[in-house]
Amino acid sequence: MSPRSAEASRKTKETDIAVSVHVDGSGKSDISTGVGFFDHMLDQLSRHSLIDMTVKAKGDLHIDDHHTVEDTGIALGQALAKALGERRGIMRYASIDLAMDETLTRAAIDVSGRPFLVWNVSFSSPKIGTFDTELVREFFQALAQNAGITLHVTNHYGANNHHIAETCFKAVARALRAALEPDPRQPDAVPSTKGSLKG
Repeated sequence: MSPRSAEASRKTKETDIAVSVHVDGSGKSDISTGVGFFDHMLDQLSRHSLIDMTVKAKGDLHIDDHHTVEDTGIALGQALAKALGERRGIMRYASIDLAMDETLTRAAIDVSGRPFLVWNVSFSSPKIGTFDTELVREFFQALAQNAGITLHVTNHYGANNHHIAETCFKAVARALRAALEPDPRQPDAVPSTKGSLKG
């Protein structure tokens, strides 16, 4: 498989974002969005997917974190889609149940070219520190839409909202890692009867 790396940027009146990804990395990250909790979650996404990520974002944080989080998801998804190209030789499907203390969350992925998010996650508080919990879904919606992946995330149970959010990011990371692994039995094939994973 050819090196799977790409960059993407997004500049609007609300945000200025530059990202780079290296799918076959070691989980190194250089993250700076101005949103501390979000930086922590993106670091988890990189570390557990083994996708090297650089994310530099400046946004209208004087309003709130929404535009910064959503637009980062857009740019990261676009970079991932570019890095994967035709999606040849990947495993394509993966799922995992990920535990963290009292919390259990499942992520299932189809790197299909067809974006879709099924989100079965609830939080008992609107905030984790100063971070809006509803933005966790907004990030994954933007990521799935722009990366061209079908993503299902279900929180089975949990009491601590930080743990619930963190298991979402870690579970998606681990599922991504497995789905993007090279398939040794068909290293040059697009894993679809259609012959294409372009949607």
